Amino acid sequence: MLGTDFRTGSPNWIDLGSPDIDTAAAFYGAVFEWRFISAGPEAGGYGFFQKGAKIVGALGPLMEEGAKSAWTTYFQSDDIQTTARDVLAGGGTVRAEPVDVMGEGWMGQFTDPQGAEFAAWQPARTKGLETASEDNTLVWVELHVGDPEAAIRFYQGLFGWRSQEMQAPGMTYRVLSIKDGDQQEGSFGGVAQLQDGGEDTRWIPYFAVADADAIETKARENGGSVLMSATDVPDVGRIAWLADPGQAVFAVLKPNPRQA
Repeated sequence: MLGTDFRTGSPNWIDLGSPDIDTAAAFYGAVFEWRFISAGPEAGGYGFFQKGAKIVGALGPLMEEGAKSAWTTYFQSDDIQTTARDVLAGGGTVRAEPVDVMGEGWMGQFTDPQGAEFAAWQPARTKGLETASEDNTLVWVELHVGDPEAAIRFYQGLFGWRSQEMQAPGMTYRVLSIKDGDQQEGSFGGVAQLQDGGEDTRWIPYFAVADADAIETKARENGGSVLMSATDVPDVGRIAWLADPGQAVFAVLKPNPRQA
């Protein structure tokens, strides 16, 4: 599962683009007990979600014309200019050229060849999330895509990820891990085949929770919606797919066995 010892290709940041900052902050405060802290007037409405005193994500306004509310996953880059060139060489798109974010690090925003949006973060003063894989924090990221093998080849070209197939109910699931160290300990996410019915190509963040059913109820009571009600997945845990009031999709997972 995810930690905060970030290395090349690790998910090291997540943020939510929302059309309504106040509503989004209130929703996640009610569901996960996060506190929203503004980054100041110079940040254009951007700010941080905190659990206790630790940053677990961020929230800001939609910045691209026609953009939909969504969570964005950032992966660690040691050289973001090279990452941007590799995205183009692999058939992807650079949506936002790499930029220095007030000395905190370098950010670039991209789209993979199949249409999934993601970003990269080259750390400087800000290394990334301050906690992960405990209750109400990021624990896993998952890519839903039409051609999993092509997607893995693309991201291997960027970050050197490794993948391992495992059988899940009705599908083959690919577990992703960073390029260095033990493959199981370095696992951070997976790739799933798009299901019939118009599912979007996208990265989905999973948040660890103590009770997936209780979080589902909180989401519904606070203006969110339930896309997949809490269900048990063998050897994984209990999972629910949810959307916030702005229709940004996320998932929650009570790991089994417990791996907080």
